[in-house]
Amino acid sequence: MNRKEKAAETELALKEAAKRVFATRGYLNTKITDITAEAGRAAGSFYNHFSGKEELLEALLTDMFTQGDEYVAGDDTHSPDFTDRAAIRWHVAQHWHFYREHRTELVALRQAALVNEDFARRLQRLVTEGSDHMRDHLAYIPQAGLTPAGPTDLLVSAIASLLDQFAYTWLAAGGDGSGRALDDDEAIDTLTNLLHRGLAGQAT
Repeated sequence: MNRKEKAAETELALKEAAKRVFATRGYLNTKITDITAEAGRAAGSFYNHFSGKEELLEALLTDMFTQGDEYVAGDDTHSPDFTDRAAIRWHVAQHWHFYREHRTELVALRQAALVNEDFARRLQRLVTEGSDHMRDHLAYIPQAGLTPAGPTDLLVSAIASLLDQFAYTWLAAGGDGSGRALDDDEAIDTLTNLLHRGLAGQAT
């Protein structure tokens, strides 16, 4: 293994170790030495790849969004028509499965945003970057002669907040405290039905 390959291997090991430690200790409680110990690397090796914990989290987020973009780009079943229940369900399922796969990074971003303005802005961009995309989907509702449930900007905000908080509650926070189990299909169908009925008063 040459030097470049070894460096890439170490960087990957640090990223994977960070995700494991963030998942158990939380981003704010994690130290650099926790990450290097988990990765089985010398403490000083961390700074050959990242200037600090913040830069490592940025790298994890970049990887996460790149993977998400590639996955969506390769799916030709996407429909933008939000009068169609199947189109809504596709979007809900995409969000749910993405959150499940990347809950460690997303929760770490939430935690980092509490103490770091750059990450707070990054968290806000998660919503705003998808706003135009969502507005295009919601435009199908009045075009179909239906009355939207509210102003488009508020609908976009409400949908994003609903999907994010519901996923956080059930996939990251251990549920709502009721002790009930919730499988993926039930979660996705519940959110889909709520949105399909609520956006323009449509029965499922």
